Amino acid sequence: MLFVPGISPGMIQNAGILGADSIIFDLEDSVPYDEKDAARILVRNALQSLDYGSCERMIRINSTDYTDWQLDIRESIKSMPDAYVIPKTENETMILEVERVIDESDRDTTFIDIIPLIENARGVECCDKILNSSSRIRTVLFGAEDYATDIGATRTKEGIEIAYARSRIVNAAAAAGIEAIDTPFVDVEDIDGLKKDSITARNMGFKGKALISPKHCMIVKNVFTPSLEEVENALRIIAATKQAKQQGKGAIRVDGKMIDAPIVKRALDILKKANIDGDFYE
Repeated sequence: MLFVPGISPGMIQNAGILGADSIIFDLEDSVPYDEKDAARILVRNALQSLDYGSCERMIRINSTDYTDWQLDIRESIKSMPDAYVIPKTENETMILEVERVIDESDRDTTFIDIIPLIENARGVECCDKILNSSSRIRTVLFGAEDYATDIGATRTKEGIEIAYARSRIVNAAAAAGIEAIDTPFVDVEDIDGLKKDSITARNMGFKGKALISPKHCMIVKNVFTPSLEEVENALRIIAATKQAKQQGKGAIRVDGKMIDAPIVKRALDILKKANIDGDFYE
């Protein structure tokens, strides 16, 4: 998910070819206060007139404690974005307020998602309630920079100061049946650091990563896409499971390891990410 400043015509025009799966047009942090109106109009017109191909089109509105946050939705909703990202989400009331404004539209908005961006201590502690507050929520984002500031931590590339928040959000997302997307890696030039951070996020259970630079898109995609080795291993597990089922066997081994239901599910998840049909083992 690539953040694109809502006041940058060049990036907005080219956002669909930068390699991201999702584009988040930002009306919050990247837009100065006196340019908010111009950014709303620019993003609205772009959504109405430009073709972004298969990219999801999202808008990060201003926080609900900002006076004119509702204008961010009302100005853009007729352009039919795929989702609204809600910064500094810290309780379910904020979600319900956003949902109310979306529902007031005279258009069919049933497909528009709400994506909480959890980036402070209160939001982390309330993430269970937040993620279950609306049927529009199918994804949650984590924002580590604001979170670290909020708890008084020193932000490091190793990320020990955000480990608890990451785990808490991933767990809450899994319990709610939605996807968790990890925080951006803010050192644009540190590609090795980006790879390590992305691998950490993937291993923790995040399904993707938010980005602030187009040069990070393919690197993050490669990390979150199953490797050939992982796919081949998953195929062996599913094939062995099918054979054992046909033969009426219980416990099976693949490459010397016992295979049980969670490992089979993990193999199916890997094949799904790789766009390979694993249902053949049924």
